[in-house]
Amino acid sequence: MDRFPNRFVAGRVLARMLAAYENQPGILVLGLPRGGVPVAYEVARGLNAPLDVFIVRKLGVPGQEELAMGAIASGGVRILNDAVIQELRISPGVIDAVTLHERVELTRREELYRGERPPLNVSGHSVFVVDDGLATGASMRAAVAALRLQDPARIIVAVPVAAAETYAVIKGEADEVVCAATPEPFYSVGRWYEDFGQTTDAEVKELLREYA
Repeated sequence: MDRFPNRFVAGRVLARMLAAYENQPGILVLGLPRGGVPVAYEVARGLNAPLDVFIVRKLGVPGQEELAMGAIASGGVRILNDAVIQELRISPGVIDAVTLHERVELTRREELYRGERPPLNVSGHSVFVVDDGLATGASMRAAVAALRLQDPARIIVAVPVAAAETYAVIKGEADEVVCAATPEPFYSVGRWYEDFGQTTDAEVKELLREYA
């Protein structure tokens, strides 16, 4: 497949795939910071739906932080990747220490991105959870599990690109998954973007402020 030029273009591709939901009542779009927010911004614009963030923090393996041994999300939810933990023989103490560190960062980001504004109430709504791609899927699984506790009508995961095996896992946990491409071999999310520069906290705040 051709690479997406950047996250905004990828979001517009997703928005076209979701055009059937445009202007429907009871729809919310939640972006997973930071990289999922530019994608979610374009999806929300295309659907004419409210936009917010849903904070998830990956639990990176110490020394290999890009490798997820799990993830946490708002609401105290923690999802662990048992295969990684067992293969690398990671102790419960290490997992708990990383979890504590990431909970502090999760709280900081919620305050930074949202300020005094309360999170959107997802109860009874169809919620689109958007990220820039799915590799291990740990962050998205944590987001879906945390959102389930808030009683939405439906959870629709929307991503531009995903590893095929992760796509299959998420399909079993969300009500619907919309994905533009599941290339093989996958390599990484960044492999499928020409510009995959890190989205900054300031950019997330500005996109949310501008959309509001």
